[in-house]
Amino acid sequence: MTEYVQIAETVTPLQGAIHRLEAQFAGAVRRDDREGFSGVIVDSGRLVEVATFARDTLGFSYLSSATAVDYLGKAEGDPLEMVYHTYNLQGGPALVLKARTPRSEATLPSLVGVWPGANFQEREAWDLMGIRFEGHPNLTRILMWEGFNGHPLRKDWHEAYYEEDTKPFDSRWPEGRVSRAEEHNPYGRNVKYPADFALDGYESLAEKALYDAAPMGVHVTDMATDRVVVSMGPQHPSTHGVFRMIATLDGETIVGLEPVMGYLHRNHDKIGERNTFLHNMPFTDRLDYFCSMSNNHGYALAVEQLMALGKRYEPPTYRAEAIRVLMVELTRILNHLVAIGFLLNDLGAYFTPLMYAIIERELILDFFEATSGSRMMCNYMRFGGVAYDLPQRIEGTAALVNDRVRDFDTMHYLRDLINDRLPRAIDQTNDLLTTNEIITNRCIGVGVLTREDAIACSAAGPVLRASGVPYDVRRAEPYSIYPDLEFDVAVRYHGDIYDRYLIRLDEMRQSIRILKQILPILEETKGQPFFAGRGGQYNPRIPAGEAYGRAENPKGELGYYVVSDGGQNPWRYHVRAPSFINLTALEQMCKGHKVADVVAILGSIDIVLGEVDR
Repeated sequence: MTEYVQIAETVTPLQGAIHRLEAQFAGAVRRDDREGFSGVIVDSGRLVEVATFARDTLGFSYLSSATAVDYLGKAEGDPLEMVYHTYNLQGGPALVLKARTPRSEATLPSLVGVWPGANFQEREAWDLMGIRFEGHPNLTRILMWEGFNGHPLRKDWHEAYYEEDTKPFDSRWPEGRVSRAEEHNPYGRNVKYPADFALDGYESLAEKALYDAAPMGVHVTDMATDRVVVSMGPQHPSTHGVFRMIATLDGETIVGLEPVMGYLHRNHDKIGERNTFLHNMPFTDRLDYFCSMSNNHGYALAVEQLMALGKRYEPPTYRAEAIRVLMVELTRILNHLVAIGFLLNDLGAYFTPLMYAIIERELILDFFEATSGSRMMCNYMRFGGVAYDLPQRIEGTAALVNDRVRDFDTMHYLRDLINDRLPRAIDQTNDLLTTNEIITNRCIGVGVLTREDAIACSAAGPVLRASGVPYDVRRAEPYSIYPDLEFDVAVRYHGDIYDRYLIRLDEMRQSIRILKQILPILEETKGQPFFAGRGGQYNPRIPAGEAYGRAENPKGELGYYVVSDGGQNPWRYHVRAPSFINLTALEQMCKGHKVADVVAILGSIDIVLGEVDR
């Protein structure tokens, strides 16, 4: 008995969950025993059973990410694989489920019935990787247009002007001379369309599917009415970018709504797999372009997990970690200020509240520019630290903080910003808006997302926490120096627009609390290295394996699933974009409300199309 207890004490909750899976599904579940990999590989025929058991019995109720991987030339049979990262909302690491399918007839069962949050993610895997999910309620393309030929993330798919699989491209310098691939590959050589495709008489399959799916008629008491289908966007200021909503109306009431995206899609994942690991850092800036620093941080965490598999890895210094937290918490404040400003604009307010938010944001961007050289596309984080230390002084528009000073000490600037200017702006925002009757009338009870639906739909960030789920990656699976910092996970319980507004005020106050703890750390570590190891790492060779680096970004959990084959380029690079997945619940939030409410509900989610479409 004593021996059993001693053994049990060494088993982590995750290991215990895997043991139970192996016992419950003997022969259908086996561990992924590849060096540098984790999780379990599940027989595809029992995937739904295993997922249901993991959710209901083991407590892994939250599906964070569903990623498709092409192992062409890397595994026997060249399979395609789906990787599901599931989490217990009490905290802890992921239970990773994997299922493989032959590439010639790539088919897996859909998990939308287990985790509705798999809906858009499975459509993405079908669209870009060609895995068909049996039982999916609407398995259509989501990022590419419906007439697109092929699945562009497969390793054997080549685009127009294809040169090589990975950068740097040798063809750019033939015999020492610069050359453009287009000069040798006239347009059309490898541009293919379906055999039956013709522009004459072309009918959009997406339009047909959307409009055919709308009800032919709805009934109010004894009066039958025809359906009214309204297209909102994609060129419309209320959609926050090139995004479209197909709304089915009964009068002014929403009875159905279909998000349509992809107008901005540029296949960020494909670019990421062509680039070297380091080349991807500035590309992460372009995702949520309001939150460049935070995007950098999540990607750095993923690659550093892979680097830790090697023997010579040196983690970031404490000063580097403190600078990273400084940058991402300032980013959270600037994002939430602007999110509230845009929400007011969506509610019909004039630009004055938005401009007020932007003034405070500009002060933070002044600091970013002084440190990284750029205001929005910062390209600042590095594997092992940051690109530069904090500057000694800040010049220019810092005069907004103190009209009499245009050039002063950086720490003085930060102390003024963190201890005075930003807290005052947050308090003034609260005083001006929280009890405003327009805000309360338009927001309270509108766009409700229940706790159960928020979890089921894989909602993240303020959208999840405003529905009564106190889940924050900084606490659930701590990273960087967050374990050393005191802060609370903000949570609200009504799940409506109003609580999604309030939660952002709460989170900004917690960020101020964190930043006040960072200031003395910066003073204490002044002069210490801001980068681990000797010199810079320009194109490091990353050990073979997989990593899922996730960070609590302002809009929710941002995750990077990266697979390395031991070279300088990622074999698989995938972004779990919170703006994209949070839209899964949009229809549920809008049903029963008016057209004007849809604009406000979308604004309360806080999306950026660069992150939705990637």
